[in-house]
Amino acid sequence: MKGDGILYDALVARLREQFAALPADAPVRLGKRTSNLFRTRAASTAPRLDVSGFSGVLAVDVEARTADVLGMTTYEDLVDAVLPYGLMPLVVPQLKTITLGGAISGVGIESSSFRNGTPHESVVEMDILTGDGRVVTCSTSENPDLFYGFPNSYGTLGYALRIRIELEPVSPYVALKHVRCSSTTEAAEVMRKACLGHEAGFVDGTWFSPTEVYVTLGTWSDTAASVSDYTGMDIYYRSIQSRENDTLTVKDYLWRWDTDWFWCSRAFGAQNPRYRRWIPRRYKRSDVYWKLVAFEKKHRWKTRWDLRKGQPPREDVVQDVEVPVDRLAEFMDVFARDVGMEPVWFCPLQQRDPEAVWDLYRFDPGTLYVNIGFWGTVPMKPGQGDNAHNRLIERLVDDLGGRKSLYSTSFYEPEHFWELYNGPAYDVLKKTYDPDGRLLDLYAKTVQNR
Repeated sequence: MKGDGILYDALVARLREQFAALPADAPVRLGKRTSNLFRTRAASTAPRLDVSGFSGVLAVDVEARTADVLGMTTYEDLVDAVLPYGLMPLVVPQLKTITLGGAISGVGIESSSFRNGTPHESVVEMDILTGDGRVVTCSTSENPDLFYGFPNSYGTLGYALRIRIELEPVSPYVALKHVRCSSTTEAAEVMRKACLGHEAGFVDGTWFSPTEVYVTLGTWSDTAASVSDYTGMDIYYRSIQSRENDTLTVKDYLWRWDTDWFWCSRAFGAQNPRYRRWIPRRYKRSDVYWKLVAFEKKHRWKTRWDLRKGQPPREDVVQDVEVPVDRLAEFMDVFARDVGMEPVWFCPLQQRDPEAVWDLYRFDPGTLYVNIGFWGTVPMKPGQGDNAHNRLIERLVDDLGGRKSLYSTSFYEPEHFWELYNGPAYDVLKKTYDPDGRLLDLYAKTVQNR
């Protein structure tokens, strides 16, 4: 293994100095240049810890298939560091600027999740800066309470500084087969069969309408007669409707959704051929679109223009939820009728280790779930209350025995929130690793948007 332990030790020492210099009663916040959260947070003047140095891969052990990675490393940089060794993380979330620490303290997912679970399930050990200023190493055998309680804590128990993760070997290409289904029920069955029968290495789906759904099966390939490129004029999600078979390089497959932020780039005119041909490739990426969204949220130019034209106000509906595969059709029936947004992304997942218990985001290890992702806006009807669609989705997920990711807006009452996200276990962890409450509480951060 090649690494730089001296650099890491120096970074930790400087961070601890910063922490010690904070007023004793000051809340602890991170100073980050990027974010993939979609909830509006209250402005804060609290001093922030500079963690910009905690980005990069410290070491890659090719034989053991592990990497030691700093917590603020983006998956784009992580993939670039390990692909030359013929390796990749077991799960690579869809967007390039998602950080490894963010995907573990939140809940990441991708098309390998039916066999590899979520990113935190491939963690071997972590060093975490806790709310009381300690740097705690945790694993299945060392401080296991923090190891199993850290996922879905969203930085309210501490921040991951160094993470050792498992890697898996890659082939040069991924061959894709897009299976058209005439209903969500049929698509759910195709996904179930492919996942449980290990018929592919990667499985996801795209819902365009109740009668047009595709399941995409990806398999490794050492050769390719030709490869597609969706970073230019062609658009990946549209190819799903027109091509039964396709091949991408492994790197282009991993970032197939990033170029057009799934399909959300259409809101900025980036899919219009007249404009697309003039957009440099370096600007066709999710973090650029995210900045445009942040600009609009701040200034609301488009919103005010639409209202002046007499268009109804629109509600942001940006969510990822998981429901058992058996309940997918029920969810989409209500979604299609009462929300009406398209397309929608499907991504099956199942817990990798059936014996593990991840305290704050529990799955039934014997159940195949489907993550349902939808990101956009929908018009409000006369008389509808604020966030009517988001609240409907939240209730529906609960009714179907599912779970909702917390990176976006949530509306749970406190008692119900802690029932869903294991309040008793969280309370013990909070008292152990942040006894003075220097970090935000999970409910305050994810529901109250503090």
